[in-house]
Amino acid sequence: MAVPTVAGNTASSDAGNTASSSARASASASAPVSASAVDLGPAAALSCRECGERFELGPLFACASCFGPLEVAYDLPTGSPEELRKRIEAGPDNIWRYAPLLPVPADVAEKPNINPGFTKLVKADNLARELGVTGGLYVKDDSGNPTHSFKDRVVAIAVEAARAFGFTTLSCSSTGNLAGAVGAAAARAGLRSCVFIPHDLEQGKVVMAAVYGGELVGIEGNYDDVNRFCSELIGDPLGEGWGFVNVNLRPYYGEGSKTLAYEICEQLGWRLPDQIVIPIASGSQLTKIDKGFQELIKLGLVEDRPYRIFGAQAEGCSPVSAAFKAGHDVVRPQKPNTIAKSLAIGNPADGPYVLDIARRTGGAVEDVNDEQVVDAIKLLARTEGIFGETAGGVTLGVTKKLIEAGVIDPTLTTVVLNTGDGLKTLDAVAATSQATATIKPSLDAFRTAGLASA
Repeated sequence: MAVPTVAGNTASSDAGNTASSSARASASASAPVSASAVDLGPAAALSCRECGERFELGPLFACASCFGPLEVAYDLPTGSPEELRKRIEAGPDNIWRYAPLLPVPADVAEKPNINPGFTKLVKADNLARELGVTGGLYVKDDSGNPTHSFKDRVVAIAVEAARAFGFTTLSCSSTGNLAGAVGAAAARAGLRSCVFIPHDLEQGKVVMAAVYGGELVGIEGNYDDVNRFCSELIGDPLGEGWGFVNVNLRPYYGEGSKTLAYEICEQLGWRLPDQIVIPIASGSQLTKIDKGFQELIKLGLVEDRPYRIFGAQAEGCSPVSAAFKAGHDVVRPQKPNTIAKSLAIGNPADGPYVLDIARRTGGAVEDVNDEQVVDAIKLLARTEGIFGETAGGVTLGVTKKLIEAGVIDPTLTTVVLNTGDGLKTLDAVAATSQATATIKPSLDAFRTAGLASA
C-alpha cells in the first residue's frame, strides 16, 4: 500500500526528552479547554518525575522547571480494600473496571470507545515443561485487544484526555501498532486521525493503520526521526487542536499500561507475580506496570511482597540492555536494526527509569538476536497455540535466555507478556513456516509423502 512520505533527518531524538519549548508550545497552541473544566476522575494533577513540581491537568509532557517527564498524580480511593475489590469485579470486562484508578471520567464506560483490556492470562503448562519452569508460567496475551496489541489500552486513555481538552484530531508517532490503535479509536470516537510512521514498516501494520480511514503518513527515517517531526509539528500552528497521544497526551496515555498490572494481579487471585518479563520500546510500559503494582500495594488490594521485573530488548536495538550490563545510569542511543520493529526505538524516553526499576526489584534487562526472536515465536505457537508478533518473540526469547542463565528462578510464578498478534509480522516467520507437503488428492499420495504416521 502506498503511503504519503515526507523526508526526515537521521539524528536520534525522542519526544519524551524534547526541550521545554516544545512542551510550552503544545500547551499554548492546542489547549482549547481550561484546566478547571477538565473531568478526568481521580486524576488530581501532573507531577514531575524528577523534581516533583506539580502542574494543573493539561496537554503537557515536560516539566517547565527541569524538563523532566510529567506523570499523572491521583486522589486514589479511600476505604476498605474489600469494597474496592468488589467494585472492580462488578465492573465491565475491559479496562474501565479500573476507572477509579485511571485518569478518566466516572462515566467513561458509557462513551464510544474501543473498550480494550481484560485479555487472557494463559497458564502455559506446555511451555513451562519445555523451559523447565515448575513454579507456574503464564502468558499475558494482549493480542486479544480490538486492534490486536496492547496499544489499544494506552490509546483508550488518551482518547478521554483528548475529549477533555477539546482536541479534534488524534495523532501519534508510531512503529506500527500504535498507528492502528489510534486510527481505530479515533474512528469510534468520531475524531479525525493523522498518524506518522517510519516509511519501511511491515505491510500488515501499514494496512491495519490505513483501513480506518484516517491519514497515514510515512516519514523517511526511523522512529526517532518520526518522533522528532511530531514534536516540531506540535509546536507549530499546523498542530493546533491536535492531540498527540504519545507526546502532549503522553502522561495520560502511559497510564493505560497500568491496566496490565491490575489485570495480571486480579487474574492471579489478587496477588503479585514473583517475576514478570516485559518488552522494552520506549520503556513506558515497564515503568507503568511497576507503578500499577505499587498502587495496588498502597491500596491494600494485594499483599506487599517482593517481585522482580525483567526487561527484554532485541539485540539490534538494545540501548537499555547495553546500559544495564555496563552498569550505567545513562542510556546511549542506538540506530535500530532488527526485525522487531515495534521495539525499534533507539533513544527510549523511559530508559533510565527502566534501569532503576530492574535494579530496585532485583531484575535485569537482556536482549536476543533476530534468530532467537523467530525461534521464540515458533516455540510459543507450538507449545501454547499463541502466535505472537516479533515483540512477543523478544520477550519469550529473553525469558528462555535468562532461565538458562539462572537469572530467572524457574520455581517461582512467572508472567511473560505477548503484546501483539503474529499476523502483523508474518515476514518474520514466513520463510520457515510453509506447507509440509503438497500432494495430489489421493490416499496413495498421502502415504507416499510419509505423513500418515507422522
